[in-house]
Amino acid sequence: MKTLFRTLLYLSLIVWLGAEIFFPVVAAVTFQTLSPDTHTAGTIVGALLHILHGTGIVSGLVAIALLALTPAWGIYRSRVAIAAMALLVLMLGLTALSQYVITPAMERDRIAAGGAIDRVPADDPNRMHFNKLHNRSESVEIGVLLMGILVVVLVARAETTRA
Repeated sequence: MKTLFRTLLYLSLIVWLGAEIFFPVVAAVTFQTLSPDTHTAGTIVGALLHILHGTGIVSGLVAIALLALTPAWGIYRSRVAIAAMALLVLMLGLTALSQYVITPAMERDRIAAGGAIDRVPADDPNRMHFNKLHNRSESVEIGVLLMGILVVVLVARAETTRA
């Protein structure tokens, strides 16, 4: 049973962090491939971002549920499990912020700018706000990735120092 719990926990973390690592690569290739049509590239990347967030939310909930059970099964110490769960809750909060607050606000700015954000002047208020939100979105994703790496470190440490 311990092996099953650990395997499912690792898989949930691998899926989420793997997607977080791979997403910028996919976004860059998409924009490079469709460089004359950044609006289409942005639409594709936006759709992929929704998939990334959905994957993160499901993976995060699975990881939290598994971590909540590990002390009772003697897999990890309570302190380690709680620390990892706290980080996962923060990661979920940031993912939800990006999915339900930042991304819709960016979409509103894009629509208000006439549909194609890169076709309006750089000093247009909608474009400026869009760019600000885009930078915030990137920072949120970096934060999720860094916290995820810390969760992996905690879980790995728990494996080696477990009583």
